[in-house]
Amino acid sequence: MKREFHHIGIPSTLERSGETYMESISLFVTDPMQSDQKIEWLRFEKGSSMPALIQNEAHLAFLVDNVEDAMKGKECLVEPFDAGPGVRVGFVTEEGQPIEYLSIASA
Repeated sequence: MKREFHHIGIPSTLERSGETYMESISLFVTDPMQSDQKIEWLRFEKGSSMPALIQNEAHLAFLVDNVEDAMKGKECLVEPFDAGPGVRVGFVTEEGQPIEYLSIASA
């Protein structure tokens, strides 16, 4: 199973250029592929449904073939969901930190 580093997600309260709004989870997010350091900036609105751990701690994200398979046997933080066309993500907790697994249809 493929598991390669994709990005680091960092919560912030600062508005960033190029943010996209994800209404379903009350989140403004940048595209980590537009960052030389692969940083995804996350700005949550009050009342976001995402767990506090994701809203307050940085997370590492790994590209995998299948999100559900990658999450098997791990402590689930956020059940897999479609984050956009062809993009599926899910979060687990490892060593007390959030870890994101994502699959991209064209990857």
